[in-house]
Amino acid sequence: MKQYRLLLACCATLLLTACSGSTEQLLQHKIWRVYDVQVPPEDSYNITQINQAKEFKSGYYSNAYYQFLDHNLFIATIGDKPDSGRYQLLSGGKVISVTGNDGSRKSEHLVTITRLDADHFDMEVQGEDYKFILLCKRSDH
Repeated sequence: MKQYRLLLACCATLLLTACSGSTEQLLQHKIWRVYDVQVPPEDSYNITQINQAKEFKSGYYSNAYYQFLDHNLFIATIGDKPDSGRYQLLSGGKVISVTGNDGSRKSEHLVTITRLDADHFDMEVQGEDYKFILLCKRSDH
């Protein structure tokens, strides 16, 4: 019975590592451009949240790009102003922890991946008051 549990634990670890690895392969060395900001479909109707999503789309995120590079380097370019930090994949590649350059979790932002393929990267982010989904496409910039 102990061998069975050990084997099961090893298989689970390998599966999580494989999922995380494929997520990293899909994310890395691409420029992801935000093309839309939406309210999560499971959220109840809230006109303030809907209006904020529209404002973010036409304002703050209208010229936003993200890059995930080697050595866990993360670059966000908002309004032509780049900023860098570190990223780490969590929960088998379903959540991204984004921190400052020093990797300190004091300023950590958690991002949940809602869709990821070779050309699309959608992520749920937490704003001040509401959650939003940033829809991103692969860009040649």
